[in-house]
Amino acid sequence: MKRAILIGTYSGDQTKEECEEQLNELQGLADTYGVEVALKVSCSIKKFHAGTFIGKGKIEEIGQQLQELDCDVAIFDDEISPQQQRNLEKIWATKAVIDRTELILAVFAQRAETKEAKIQIELASCRYQMPRLKRLWTHLSRQRTGGAGGGFLKGEGEKQIEIDRRIVRRQIDHLQSQIDEIVKNRQTQRRARERRGIPTFAIIGYTNAGKSTLMKALTDADVFIEDKLFATLDTTTRQFVLPNGQKILLIDTVGFIRKIPHLLVAAFKSTLEEALQADILLHLIDVSNKQAPAQAEATLEVLKELGAKGKPIITVLNKIDRCPHRGYIDRIRFKYPKTVLISATKQEGFDALTKAMIQEIHSLRKILHLRVPQSHYALVAEVMNEGRVLFCEYQENDIVLEVEIPQSLEKKVALYQTEP
Repeated sequence: MKRAILIGTYSGDQTKEECEEQLNELQGLADTYGVEVALKVSCSIKKFHAGTFIGKGKIEEIGQQLQELDCDVAIFDDEISPQQQRNLEKIWATKAVIDRTELILAVFAQRAETKEAKIQIELASCRYQMPRLKRLWTHLSRQRTGGAGGGFLKGEGEKQIEIDRRIVRRQIDHLQSQIDEIVKNRQTQRRARERRGIPTFAIIGYTNAGKSTLMKALTDADVFIEDKLFATLDTTTRQFVLPNGQKILLIDTVGFIRKIPHLLVAAFKSTLEEALQADILLHLIDVSNKQAPAQAEATLEVLKELGAKGKPIITVLNKIDRCPHRGYIDRIRFKYPKTVLISATKQEGFDALTKAMIQEIHSLRKILHLRVPQSHYALVAEVMNEGRVLFCEYQENDIVLEVEIPQSLEKKVALYQTEP
């Protein structure tokens, strides 16, 4: 097993305690990937160094610790440039240097199960490695002199980098075309769901907040559950019937994380758009985690980046059985409207959750009075199937109805709408 030193930095308004909490999360990522953490280092930074990110004193101190603890890799919680990686690896001799983004990509690659997830991860990895190809060829000469003119010819390393760049660009184009096909398929599936008029709920939240546990508890879905970050990357959709008989679809989405790499947001956009297209979001928050407020804001920030601002949200505070501090729960609860408290593992609070879901569906629907000719009974059947009939009576050749219907049906029934 590889051994690592984790390096976090803090400056300005950020405190050392906040930096240490963030390093704990980085350790969770390292544990998930199978790297043993030998030491966590919090560095106070007054000025970031363009060539090495951290200053000379810290570089020497960490270099010594890498040797003493027999570590293979140094992992930065911040994103560092390819040049900074190369310089630090040179200073620290044979030690590898990676950043948070590279570790997250490695965890995703390890956890990807479906073809779709693997394609998305490979695309993000290719885009990440493109500016770092030079780092892979530093063992080859960069230039050599030659030719009659005594000028410079490209060395093996430079020629290989150009070849690799062309290969990676072609691979990126190929992977992007596959993702474009996935997007088309998702759009077809989505249109089919919309025609059926079944309300959709997307379960969103920080990684390890309990999304898959909630999905399994509600629907008996065969989803993988593990107490690790990014235990599952695959989107799961299951039907669920609410206590009032209303059929809905539940979508379990990939978890979010603080400082989520933009490469991953771009690569997983087709998956994350499932949350955008859902009628209502269930925002799951792990209130047993001390970083719950920051994690909640990180999730909402990603939604904002994806353009989901204004989407109806029910905030679900999970793992209340593991949080003895009621005041802490209340502080989070009062911050967000439409909040319910649950324990997904113990299936507590589900009555309040389903009640909130029913209320939210009602807010998206309209109650209309219709008079439909019996000759158009196919429309009445569609209304009965996709909506909820509150009153029905046959009058001469017409069917008089009071119905609660989804917005998707409003245009279809507009000609038959009457005053109450």
